[in-house]
Amino acid sequence: MQENFGSRYSETLVGNDLRHVVHRTSESNGRKTLEIEMRSKTYGVEATLVLEAFEGVAAIRAHTIVTNVGETAVSLTSVTSLSAYVRLGANDAETWDVASARSDWLAEGRWRHERARDYELVRLLNVDSSSVSGEISPTLTPYGATMTRTSATSRSTSNVLPAGALIDRASGETMFWQVEAMGPWLWQIGERVDGFYLVLSGPTDIEHHWSVTLAPGESFTSVNATVAVSVGELDGAIDEMTRYRRRATRPHGDHERMPVIFNDYMNTLMGDPTTAKELPLIDAAAAAGAECYCIDCGWYDDTSDWWPSVGEWHEAPSRFPNGLSEVIDHIRARGMRPGIWLEPEVIGIKSPMAAKLPDDAFMQRGGKRIQTHLRYLLDFRHPAARAHLDETVDRLVNGYGIEYFKLDYNVNSGAGTDVGGVARGQGQLEAARAYLGWLSGVLDRHPGLTIETCSSGSMRCDPALLNVAQLQSTSDQQDFREYANIAASALP
Repeated sequence: MQENFGSRYSETLVGNDLRHVVHRTSESNGRKTLEIEMRSKTYGVEATLVLEAFEGVAAIRAHTIVTNVGETAVSLTSVTSLSAYVRLGANDAETWDVASARSDWLAEGRWRHERARDYELVRLLNVDSSSVSGEISPTLTPYGATMTRTSATSRSTSNVLPAGALIDRASGETMFWQVEAMGPWLWQIGERVDGFYLVLSGPTDIEHHWSVTLAPGESFTSVNATVAVSVGELDGAIDEMTRYRRRATRPHGDHERMPVIFNDYMNTLMGDPTTAKELPLIDAAAAAGAECYCIDCGWYDDTSDWWPSVGEWHEAPSRFPNGLSEVIDHIRARGMRPGIWLEPEVIGIKSPMAAKLPDDAFMQRGGKRIQTHLRYLLDFRHPAARAHLDETVDRLVNGYGIEYFKLDYNVNSGAGTDVGGVARGQGQLEAARAYLGWLSGVLDRHPGLTIETCSSGSMRCDPALLNVAQLQSTSDQQDFREYANIAASALP
């Protein structure tokens, strides 16, 4: 069902055919929910838009549930989480600014403002939108400029951030949005003959090789997306989004007070930890006021190359002659919480685990494991993958007293996995949701743990992951003159 024109995600034939059936409201624990059920008789689908608002927060969270109510299979190629008209100030795009951000390794979160009409949203329509009235034909070929931002791989923020804003310079009215997807996502602003629209979406067929086929009675649920609004320009809208995040994020004590954390990687050990190197560094970190000390990568490696040996997660005797416990006990004796680095989603090609786990526990393409940068990629949909990491985490927590995990992700899976006969983009989405479920399970078993999420710094800094984890690594940048700007402009 490819009923949009090119990469334009408004005025689709399916969307125009949907009609209101019923709506329901509910309220619980300071959260109001509105469900709007719509149906297309022509295409045999039902779409339920779910809108949620938290008391005292000027933001709306949305997702869409699509159900096949027909008698034959339906193939979906895009499902928007939210598609809405933009109404700001006098609805004159000549007074609008767009804010968006690009990211690269060591240069994350480069926010910029641009006039809406300057480059991408140029005026193509010779129709005054305020003069348009009546119903537009659903078969009308849509036209008008668009501005689209999208991720490309499982590294959700390696190129662009899944957030943006429209600011009306005349009135200060601003809308700030985020797509809550760990992996592929898309947002789009576009012009129609009756005004502007905003689309927030997870993966799509054209951009992300995503599709899903629903048998009669089956449903698909989109990712979440949120829009915050304010009359206080961009800062005001970011304030509202921050209030929303604090209400929507998984509760954790660290959200009340985050400890001061020292990590032994950047500008220090760089993946070469040993007892002899760690002990004086631990003393120095404690003296400087650190409250948590994290042993980074390499602690498991006996081969002198920590990169392709990841995956089994046992200490290297050559690095810690008296055992890793000696170092961890010293961290605790100096009054700090011990932490350790894992890269849970990969198995190095030189790791013993590469031969111990079944092929179906790995992401695959065309019947072969995906190999990238000397690593295989675990598929958290498979119970063996989850069991391996559950055993690792529980052993480190219960056996060593680890209280902090830095969970890294230094690869990407491209368009995704086709294990199970699904489109690669759908495999990507399912695997990401399985990983988030696994991570939630870790915190259910060990609620006192602190989880830092990392991806070569901030190459996967998305709201879906941060709804579960307690903090985000902002960059691998080691030049302190450059780092300040990166930290200050991280996903607001």
